[in-house]
Amino acid sequence: MDTPAEFIETIRSNWGAEISATLIVVVASAFVLVLVRSTIRRWTSRVENRYALSDDHEQREQAKRLRTITGVVRMVFSLTVWAVAVLTIMATWGIPMTPLVTVGATIGVAIGFGAQDFVKDVIGGFFVLVEDQYAVGDVVRIADVSGSVEAITLRSTVLRDLDGNRHFVPNGQVRVASNMTSGFSRVVVDVPVSYDTDLDRAMEVIADEASRMSLSDEWSGSFLEPPSMLGVDRLDASSVNLRVVLTTVSDERWRVKRGFLKLIKQRLDREGIEIPYQYVNLVARDNPSSEVGTEDEDRVLDG
Repeated sequence: MDTPAEFIETIRSNWGAEISATLIVVVASAFVLVLVRSTIRRWTSRVENRYALSDDHEQREQAKRLRTITGVVRMVFSLTVWAVAVLTIMATWGIPMTPLVTVGATIGVAIGFGAQDFVKDVIGGFFVLVEDQYAVGDVVRIADVSGSVEAITLRSTVLRDLDGNRHFVPNGQVRVASNMTSGFSRVVVDVPVSYDTDLDRAMEVIADEASRMSLSDEWSGSFLEPPSMLGVDRLDASSVNLRVVLTTVSDERWRVKRGFLKLIKQRLDREGIEIPYQYVNLVARDNPSSEVGTEDEDRVLDG
């Protein structure tokens, strides 16, 4: 039996060139991956930081799109580099490609029948990216799930809802994608007032408060257009609903809505305009009516 030293020498004499070539290919592939990925990461971070701090809403939107695209590009680039490395190593060791291609084609057909959903997910992810349907950071509703987009791959979209739950939605299941933060958002607020309110005065107060908010130092950066007072929208059982629309920066819609509801409640209180609420009148009878017997009255009180 050969000693360990003799065994190593035999391997080096017989396959030394192949082993050296294999090591070179692996090291070179890893070096290229690290270099390119770090370069992309640094460049993306620099551009994102510049755009994210910009006052231009369009540039902030571009930062989200850039983050989405670069994540997919890094993944595809890694798969491509390692695929080329494997093929190069096989050629170095003289492994024939034709049988592998034949076997691979057969396996591919077999897998294709069982992986139709996977292929559909990949195709769906491709169109999500190409058509720019949504990006990382957008708030969307897809496949009956709503949340903020944390990641997009060619196979699935990862959402985080308001409760902190993480949802993985296969891209093939995305039939309708509702992007609630694409470009801009609109906040539709219905303010109820009582039926005896002077409607013209109430609309004037609501429009004035909305305009004051949009021009204030705290909120002006969140508005893209002046607020619009639409007027009477609905007559409910106990209130008249007045509708106002606020056009905001995409990711500010919920903060603006909460802020406006607080401000308009305080303003209506100061103006003496009533926001109605439901109540029940209880009528007590001193003498039971002859129209309602004792048994009927007990049934009414019990039920």
